[in-house]
Amino acid sequence: MDQQGIKEMTGKGAVDALVRSGMKLGLGTGSTAIHAVRHIGSLLRAGTLKDIRAVPTSYQTLIACERWGIPLFTLNSQEIGGTLDLTIDGADEVDGRHYCIKGGGGALLLEKIVAYASASYAIVVDESKQVENLGLQFPVPLELIPEARVPVIQTLEALSAVVQLREAVRKAGPVITEHGNFLLDIRFQNPVDPPVLERELNQIPGVVENGFFTRLRPRVFIGRFDGTLDIRE
Repeated sequence: MDQQGIKEMTGKGAVDALVRSGMKLGLGTGSTAIHAVRHIGSLLRAGTLKDIRAVPTSYQTLIACERWGIPLFTLNSQEIGGTLDLTIDGADEVDGRHYCIKGGGGALLLEKIVAYASASYAIVVDESKQVENLGLQFPVPLELIPEARVPVIQTLEALSAVVQLREAVRKAGPVITEHGNFLLDIRFQNPVDPPVLERELNQIPGVVENGFFTRLRPRVFIGRFDGTLDIRE
């Protein structure tokens, strides 16, 4: 099975295992999570699922929900009331404790708000995303106020992090998030403590949010290259 087939199998597997009619759902961003979105849409069209209320985490997901006829809301909508039953999302890295790095697609701020407003949380990945230590291979994204770029970078470099301003593709200049901020990608030379860093990075003035997700221990759906789906509680 090729990688796209694995991602599709994983996204569909999470939906079939967890999603039920009447749920308030957070729907994530990325190449695996989008298969979960499409599968929910197809089940709604078939009448297998009903009364789904979805909160998307990015414009990518919002547009996909519109295309598949999935009813859209925000966390502030009266129908949602600030809490969700379940969020299904992807990840850039997952370790053995189910801590994650997210934000490769630039949507980490809303992804974290939605995830942490959920009673249950599921991560869908292919097996290439499994790592022993977070932040050594894939960079940890960090969203910051543009005016704080230089002092934030200096603070991070003092912590021995390798820092890079994320540059846009097919657009000159930096990536601008959907909330008008910049993104930094930071790598560490040695293993770090993700829960501690998730708290400490947000204490730097000008930082809006970082890509460590450690406050929830999600159920992880891992699509393997042999075509099997590994579900880890």
